[in-house]
Amino acid sequence: MDYPVRCWTCGKVIGHLFLKFEEETKKGKDPKEILDGFGLNRFCCRRMLISHVDIISQILEFSKHRGGNPIV
Repeated sequence: MDYPVRCWTCGKVIGHLFLKFEEETKKGKDPKEILDGFGLNRFCCRRMLISHVDIISQILEFSKHRGGNPIV
C-alpha cells in the first residue's frame, strides 16, 4: 500500500495513522469516532484518511503490458 505521508492541504503528518484507521474501521468502529480519537480536527486531514483509495496494483498492470519491469 502506498499512503500519503502528509495532508496535501495543510501539510500535517498523517502517514502513521492510515494502518490504525483501516484496522479500526474493519472492526466496525465509526470513522468519526476514530478520527476524533486521533485528534484530527481539520476537514482536509480527515478526508485524506476517509477518501484514500489504493490503486497502485492497478497502475502496475500497465507497466507489465508494455514489457518493462514493474516498479516495486
